[in-house]
Amino acid sequence: MSVSSGGPGSRVDSAQAGALIGATGEVGYRGPTACHAAGITYRQLDYWARTALVEPSVRAAQGSGSQRLYSFRDILVLKVVKRLLDTGISLQQIRAAVQHLRDRGTDDLAEVTLMSDGVSVYECTSPHEVVDLLAGGQGVFGIALGRVWQEVAGELAELPSVREEDGLITADADELAARRRTRKTG
Repeated sequence: MSVSSGGPGSRVDSAQAGALIGATGEVGYRGPTACHAAGITYRQLDYWARTALVEPSVRAAQGSGSQRLYSFRDILVLKVVKRLLDTGISLQQIRAAVQHLRDRGTDDLAEVTLMSDGVSVYECTSPHEVVDLLAGGQGVFGIALGRVWQEVAGELAELPSVREEDGLITADADELAARRRTRKTG
């Protein structure tokens, strides 16, 4: 697997990426919010959590009535899984791609472009690798994670977040949402 910047305007700097992903210990998003931001059904979310495709990293469900809390990164991965499924990629290949993203860490996740030939998923680390993949006749489509990152951030800016320690819904606890509100009013 390899990385592309995802085109102009889709860059997320590493400090911004670290701030968003690093906040998973306190602020999370409930299932319905995660579904809305990722564009999936609650049934999909539940199935993917139960089968360990994408598990909530802020708080897992602990019995009947407890609520899962998903981090920003979890929702980003949910949206990528949805896009891969929509293009016909097998669940087995998606599981491999998700595991690769987990193993990769968060350093430059927003710089990644996932490419697929409809069977396998590749990561491109430079624009040259994207061109090489396309020139070889393998690449059929690509998903620029920087663009997906921006879409998820935009969706979550308008949705409530939850503080893990007290379970209270709060939009102000989400640093990204607070910055978006400030930008809109200022």
